[in-house]
Formats: sequence, C-alpha cells, structure tokens
Amino acid sequence: MNKPGAFAEPVPSYAALSLELREHADDINTALLDLVVEQVAAYTDSANPEVLPQLERHLRDHGAVMADLIAGRKAEKLDFIQAHAESSARQRFPLEYLLHTYRCLNGFYVRWLHESILSGDTPGLNAPAVFASLTEAILDYTDRASQAATRHYLAQAQLLAAVSGDERALLLRILLEGYDESDGRVAGVLRRAGYLDGRRAFCVALARSVDPAEMLNPSRARRMADYITGLFDGMPGKQLVDVRNQHVTIIFSDTRRVSGWTAASASLASKIVPVLNKVGPAALIGISNDAPATATVPRAYREAQLALEAAHVSRRVVQFGQMSLQELMIRSSAGELMRVMPQWAEPFLSADQRSGGVLVATLKAYARASMNVLKAAAILGSHPNTVYARFDRVTRLTGLRPRKFADLTELLIVADCRGHC
Repeated sequence: MNKPGAFAEPVPSYAALSLELREHADDINTALLDLVVEQVAAYTDSANPEVLPQLERHLRDHGAVMADLIAGRKAEKLDFIQAHAESSARQRFPLEYLLHTYRCLNGFYVRWLHESILSGDTPGLNAPAVFASLTEAILDYTDRASQAATRHYLAQAQLLAAVSGDERALLLRILLEGYDESDGRVAGVLRRAGYLDGRRAFCVALARSVDPAEMLNPSRARRMADYITGLFDGMPGKQLVDVRNQHVTIIFSDTRRVSGWTAASASLASKIVPVLNKVGPAALIGISNDAPATATVPRAYREAQLALEAAHVSRRVVQFGQMSLQELMIRSSAGELMRVMPQWAEPFLSADQRSGGVLVATLKAYARASMNVLKAAAILGSHPNTVYARFDRVTRLTGLRPRKFADLTELLIVADCRGHC
C-alpha cells in the first residue's frame, strides 16, 4: 500500500476543468456537504458540535486534492486524511459512516466530471477519453484514501481502547480496594475522572453468567460487559464497567443533590435495578446500596458480592437493601455457624435430606404463613394433620418445638446455614 504522500499517479493535465473546480470551489463544496449530510444521517444525529465543521474542512481538503489531480499534479500533502480518521476515532464516530462519506465523495466528483465534460464548457477535449481517464484517477484516489482512513482509524481506536482499559482497571482497583486519602497521585486520578465531587453517590453492581464457567471465556465476559454498557447509553451519571475476577464489575455514580440546600435525589440503586433487569435470563446480578463517597465504595463492593451470592435463576437481580437481616447474617457467617452447630443439627438435616426436604419445607411454609398451621397446610397442599406429624418428628429429632417462635427461628437458621455452605 502506498504511503499517504504517494496517492494516485498524476493524470494528463486538463487545466480548464481544474480551473473550473477551483473557481467554483465554494459552491461545489457546499453541494458536496449537503449530499453527505443527506446520505449519512450520523452527522446530523451526532450531539458533537465539532462533527459538521470538521466534515466541512475535510471535504474542502479533498476538493483541493481533486483539483490537483485534474491539473495533472500528483496528490501530495495528504496528512489531513490521517488527522481526520484519528479525530473520528477519538470522537467515536463510527468507521462505517466515515467510509460511507468517501463513497459519497467518489460518486459526487464522478457526476460532476460527467456534467462538466458534457456541458460543452471545455471545447477541444475528447469527452469519453477525458471522462474515463479522470474517473479512473478519482476512483483510485478515493479507494486509497478509504484504505488509509481505515488503517489510521483502527490504529487510533486500538490505542484508545488500550489506554481506556488501563484507566478503567486502575480506577476500579482504587475504588474497590480503597486508597490512602493522603496519596496525592491517587487523588489526582480520581479528580480527573470526576469522582471526588462531594455531591456524588456511588453504587456497585456485579454480574456473571448463570454458568460461572462462561466467565472464564474473555470474549463472552466482554460481550456481557459491552451489552450492559449499552443499556445505560444516554442515561445520566457515569458508569465504570470492566471485567474483573470473572465478574462484570460496574461502578455507577451520579449527583445525589445539586447543592447542600436541595433534597437528595432518589436512590441510585433503585434507578439502575429496572435497567439491569433487562440483561436477560442468562445473567445473575448483585447490586449494593448507595455509597455516599469514594471511601465507602469498598463496602458497597462487599454488599454487591453478598447480593450476587443470593441471586439464582428465579431471583436473577438481587439488591442488597432488599435482603432480609437473617439472610445477610447467615450469608456473612454461615461457615462459622456451621462449625458451632448444636448436636441435634446433623440428625435433623440428615432426616430432612432423606425425606426429600419436606421437614424444612414445612417449617418455611409455617413461617411464611405467620405460624398458622391451616395456612401452612394450604401452601404445602397437605392436610393440617400432616403438618402436625412433621412437627412431632422434628421435635423427636431436635427436642425443639416448631410451634414456638424461638425454636422455629433456630431451626430455620440451621437449615439456611446448610443451604449457604
């Protein structure tokens, strides 16, 4: 592939056409700009105020090159192609629309040549030969320009992705693991990222596939991260998303109040739950409570971990603030509790396992029914006498009476500890 300064071999000089292109450059460039904007909707859809002015300058630069080609001069000083491609990558302007712009450019100048040659304003020219020669030069130029733009765009995009990935990893590590507030370097990183505003609230979410093994595949984990990022496009606030420790890790932040005189906005966690519910049935997600400052983000991270541990296929998105106190206590210390279980725990749990789990299921139904035997029997689809018989069996195994609140609570704690170990 030729270098930028060696685009397209010069063609025989057609001074009249070149002069016409230069003299009417403003009108021609305006017509070309209108055509591109009409054909490539991304330019008008973009909220970036720099996109259209940059496009206009870029098309003018191409117009000058076209005049040189027609005049028989070799296309040189083409650094503007690289500069525009790299700028488009930095602005995240899609490459496909940039290439569509080059197709519009090519078609416009071919039509302009056709109309100019056939208008009769350039007597003495062999119209078919001239048109064929110049069309070939324009096609060659726009093809090489498109290749160069693609090459520079992708190189810049890869560089930006690498830098962005490094920055994300650094920010996540600082925020999730905690930091020394006296460390000026760390404070500078957080300040540049906009995280030291005292009016911001933070929330951490962790997501993984229902099958944990899928998170070991980097491309699949990255697809989940990208999909979640896309769900929050256009929403207020900041989202820091990356794959960390086989989990998609997201730190959300938004302004919780405009000033000290205004009321705090709604919980950040409650705002993101409806969005994360859209991720799909193949993902499990845990969400923390709001954290009022960067120093409390590590605590929110632990909350999200506990919430994720509580998620399952029938309860895919779990918010830490919606978990019961008993569930939180058991999940936080189930391992320790299992080491100090009472002597009756092992016979009780073994009997429940042999019975297919009906003993614990009966106790849980009784608790859900506010300790009403008739309602518990209805929940289980059993006769009340069956419930009583199971209670008697539990009493023989443990010495505890399920119809007493304190004993029922102890039995359920033991059953839940088994489920979390």
